[in-house]
Amino acid sequence: MTNGHPTGGAHRTVELPAVPGLGGLYARGAATSGRSAVTRRLRPSDHPIATLPDVAYAVRGVRADAAHLTAYQHLLGEAATDALPAGFVHVLAFPVATALMTRPDFPLPLLGMVHLANTVTQHRAIRLGESLDVRAWAQDLRPHRTGTQVDLVTEVSAADEVVWRGTSTYLAKGAGATGADDEREAFVAPVPTGQWRLAADTGRRYAAVSGDRNPIHLSALSAKALGFPRAIAHGMYTASRALADVGAARGEAFVWTAEFSKPVLLPSAPNVRITHDAGGFAYTVWRPGSTAPHLTGRVDPSH
Repeated sequence: MTNGHPTGGAHRTVELPAVPGLGGLYARGAATSGRSAVTRRLRPSDHPIATLPDVAYAVRGVRADAAHLTAYQHLLGEAATDALPAGFVHVLAFPVATALMTRPDFPLPLLGMVHLANTVTQHRAIRLGESLDVRAWAQDLRPHRTGTQVDLVTEVSAADEVVWRGTSTYLAKGAGATGADDEREAFVAPVPTGQWRLAADTGRRYAAVSGDRNPIHLSALSAKALGFPRAIAHGMYTASRALADVGAARGEAFVWTAEFSKPVLLPSAPNVRITHDAGGFAYTVWRPGSTAPHLTGRVDPSH
């Protein structure tokens, strides 16, 4: 059950004058959250192909700011070079995809949406100072056992060449829930290779460099209003920190995946394991004593 061509070519492209501010987008998302009541009444079979907007948003001439890059590198533990970390490219492009989710014809509520998975293919290093074109669209609206999920796809090009492509899968909890059993394999905690210490303000600190001020990340009070016991870390913060822990061994071209199984409540001190195998690097992040990981993923260099 997909909406649109996998490459986004079937979508009508709308060019935006600039990358929109996430603050205004979240305000717009809050104002339109009433549509979630309609969405919750939908059954999985009610999702026709036309329910996602057949539009791709594009912004041309996006350039990274050096101070912004430095703040990101310091927070995530990335090396201080002019190469943009793949997670930072996501930060640059994320508002364009978010703008799609605030459209009146987007069927799921923006606020409270949970990040389930992410796949990034980076074809080469992207350097500070390059002029980038960003294009984003939504596809593949489908049921999930606790709601409805959708993919937001973003492509970043330089000189008309796609150099970075990301697919983020999001969940709107309660919308069209199927109630199906979770068939994940039982989690057996591995031997950790490290541990992160995440303070209560981790969500606010990442919000400062990413612009992603979704209330579920900012405070216990705002997170509780959206169904979480405490603030949770951004999925892309944890995935990007794992990528930073892999370090320069990932090379300049790679495929980076992450699956977010259980939110990281803040504050916390999750264990981390990063291992090297024939294909690349695997990582797992989990709370000691937990029966499920926070996230798992891979970084596989392209040869």
